[in-house]
Amino acid sequence: MVKRLVAILLLLVAAPLAAQSVPPMRGMVSCADPRAAEAGREILRAGGSAADAAIATMLALTVVEPQSSGIGGGGYFLHEDGKSRTLDAYDGRETAPAAATPGWFYAPDGTPLSHADAVPGGRSVGVPGNLRMWAMVHAGHGRLPWAKLFAPAIRLARDGFAITPRLETSLTTSAAHVTGSWARAHFWQADGTPKPVGTVLRDPELAALLTKIAAHGPNYFYVGPPARALVATANGATRNPSKLTLGDLAAYEPKRHPALCGSYRGYRVCGVGPSTSGGIAVFAILKQLERFDLASMSPNDPRTWHLIAESMRLAYADRDLYVGDPDFVYVPTAGMTDPAYLAQRAMLIAPDHVIPHVVAGTPPGAPPRKPVPASEVPGTTHIVAIDGAGDVASVTSTVEGPFGSGLTAQGYFLNNELTDFDIVPDKDGFLAANRVEPGKRPRSAMAPTLVFAPDGSLRLAVGAAGGATIIAQVAKAIIGVIDWHLPARDAIALPLVIGMGDRVLIEKGSAAEAIAPALTAMGHDVAIVPMALKANAIERVGGKLVGAADPRSEGVALAE
Repeated sequence: MVKRLVAILLLLVAAPLAAQSVPPMRGMVSCADPRAAEAGREILRAGGSAADAAIATMLALTVVEPQSSGIGGGGYFLHEDGKSRTLDAYDGRETAPAAATPGWFYAPDGTPLSHADAVPGGRSVGVPGNLRMWAMVHAGHGRLPWAKLFAPAIRLARDGFAITPRLETSLTTSAAHVTGSWARAHFWQADGTPKPVGTVLRDPELAALLTKIAAHGPNYFYVGPPARALVATANGATRNPSKLTLGDLAAYEPKRHPALCGSYRGYRVCGVGPSTSGGIAVFAILKQLERFDLASMSPNDPRTWHLIAESMRLAYADRDLYVGDPDFVYVPTAGMTDPAYLAQRAMLIAPDHVIPHVVAGTPPGAPPRKPVPASEVPGTTHIVAIDGAGDVASVTSTVEGPFGSGLTAQGYFLNNELTDFDIVPDKDGFLAANRVEPGKRPRSAMAPTLVFAPDGSLRLAVGAAGGATIIAQVAKAIIGVIDWHLPARDAIALPLVIGMGDRVLIEKGSAAEAIAPALTAMGHDVAIVPMALKANAIERVGGKLVGAADPRSEGVALAE
């Protein structure tokens, strides 16, 4: 039985090697795991909307990709209604407890914890936002009953799923991070090594929890027994116990905002605004590059990546300084995306030399601030779903780092999103926009994105996982599709070169390593580093949908 399951899984994992297309007016799902993509396709075939399919896919990912996302985390949901062409952006980012203080991640001696020391345990756990966000989306855009969306995930948790190579790798690298007795027994062997690829895992506790949430609605999770279990787990953690309360969970509310849109070479690029920095930063990178003729340049030319890296450095500097939760700090979103401001920033980019030291600019309306150290770890997952009526969902969801806080409750992992806050709350008397405050959402890099062709039709729905690299991955994919006319899958598969601060990072093991000497000769401080990258997309080409999944991942795109 195990061998048969593994064989089926390997066939599904191999599916992204060929682009998958379907005629217009049919649906498709793209995500990081074939079992979850199949869950989304099942919902589409039952008459579900893109929103329904995306929610079912994310519920399934709670089971089969626990290291990256799930009901214990949060995310952002970008949706276009195929009939009205209305765009909505939903913010399901986690929030800090009411007891949180600026020194939330300080040791008893008054010194700030390192990021690595702040992640494990309860203090890093934010109030999960996913379930209430999904319920809000479902109320506005769903077609099938709420409970039906849970059926595939319940089946996977109850009947079991096979460990994949990617999950086994995560278990190997996170062995010291996850210490709870249930998780150790569920995922690891007695000798401390992960259960091998192909092992079938069953999670009856999670199946029972999902069954009750399906029957009683999302409030069961936020005010019922699951809330008590979550609070007890976070507050009773051996390391960094929290001060979460039942009131923190009961009070959680997702947000609905207009999408953040701008133009790039005649295309309309739309994302999600703060509390995530993704929409702002992706657009800034693209707009600052608009004055350069990237279409005439090769993706193998180091001069091309020099320009892209310089634009990234400028965009990341601005987002690090100014973006936070807009309910708590003023974020000059309009100024940061103003074409005139970005044209001014673009003039700092020279084709033949490096900006010696990048600092944030002063966009219109920007308050005075000073940068403080920030840290984001690779994790997360992305889902794209399109239904036959033309509705589109582009969703990024996460528990933050691999296996989140390392804590589990009722068969799922709790996030460590609060370590996305700046641990040090001030610098030279200036308060950080992304400092910890009660009820606040930490800044994110998640960047679910929709790109529309000059005629207004959908061209590309895309997003990525990988901490701060998400912004660079999404921008790279859009450049690949628009400027280099690559299929989305090839654009996603391009090596990642990312400029952050005064360094340029190159994806280890990729073809981009060959350009490192040329970038160094231009004056860049180059480092070749391993990167945990994972992107998914669906594009519309010639009236057909074409799915794309990152070849670095186990993802697939499945047509209805």
